[in-house]
Amino acid sequence: MSQHDQLSLQVGVIGLGAMGMGTASVLLQHGLNVTGCDISTEARDDFVAAGGRSVATPSELAHCHIVLVVVVNDLQVEQVLFGEQGVASQLAPGSLIMQCATVAPSQAKQLGERLSAQGLMMLDAPISGGAAKAKSGELSVMASGTPEAFSFAQPALDAMAAKVYQLGDAPGVGSSMKLVNQLLAGVHIATAAEAMALGIRMGLDPEVIYDVITHSAGNSWMFENRVPHILRGDYTPLSAVDIFVKDLNIVHQTGRELALATPVASSALQQFTAASGAGFGREDDSAVIKVYQRLSGIALPEAANDAQGAE
Repeated sequence: MSQHDQLSLQVGVIGLGAMGMGTASVLLQHGLNVTGCDISTEARDDFVAAGGRSVATPSELAHCHIVLVVVVNDLQVEQVLFGEQGVASQLAPGSLIMQCATVAPSQAKQLGERLSAQGLMMLDAPISGGAAKAKSGELSVMASGTPEAFSFAQPALDAMAAKVYQLGDAPGVGSSMKLVNQLLAGVHIATAAEAMALGIRMGLDPEVIYDVITHSAGNSWMFENRVPHILRGDYTPLSAVDIFVKDLNIVHQTGRELALATPVASSALQQFTAASGAGFGREDDSAVIKVYQRLSGIALPEAANDAQGAE
C-alpha cells in the first residue's frame, strides 16, 4: 500500500473500552484516519478529545475500509456486525473486518463465511497484551485470514502490534490460538490467587511472598502482573473477573465440542464463577482471590485510600 493510499485509508474501531481506546488512539497517532464507535457518550467524547472522530452506531462506519471489532463477547460481535444497526451490510465490497474479540473458533469460522458471502474480507485477529500494550502499540495479534486480508490490514497491524502471528489462511485459527492463551491466562490468575491465599493463611507477609516468588521457579507473567493489584488492594478493572468467566466458558465449550477434557481450566472457571456470583464480576480479575477471603476469612491488603480513611 502506497503512502498516498495509507493517508486516505479510513479505519473504524467498534468498542472504545480499555483495549479499543488504546488501539484506536495508537492508530490515530500513526496517521490513520480513525473513527471510533461506542454506545458510551463519555468514551466517544474522550476519543474526539484525542483527535479522532466518533459515531454512536456501527452502521455509521460505512465509509471505512477497515473496521476493527474490539467488543466484549460473541453477542456483541453479532450485534455490531449483523444487527439492526450493524456495519457489515453498509460496507463497500472488498472492505475488511478485523475481528479482535475472543470468540469460539467455530464462531470465527462462521463469521468469516457470512462476511465473505457479502463480499467482505475478514481477519480473525484476537489481541493480547492488555490496556497498556494497546496504548503503546505493542499488542500481540494472533491472526488468520487470506494473504489479501493480511496485506490490506498491514497499516493497522504495523501501528497496533509488536508481533503479528500469521497462523493460517482462514478464520478460526487465530481464535483457536487465543483460546490456548486464555486457558493459560485464566488458570495462572486463579492459581496466583490460590497461592497468595495459602501463603497469607500460613502467616506469611504478602509482600515477601511476591518478592520471593517473582525470583523463583514458581513465577508466571500473570503472578508478577496481577499480584500487585492484590498487594495494593486495588481491584479497579483492567481485565474483569467476568471476562474470564466468559473466556473459560468458551474453553469448556470448545473442549466439549472436541471431546477433550479440560479439568484444570474447569477448576479455574469455577473460581471465577464463584467470584462473579459473590458480586465481584466487574472488579479486576485478581479479585478472584476474594473467594478465598469469603471461604476462609484471610485478611487481604486494603487499598491505601481505605487505610487512610480508617485512620
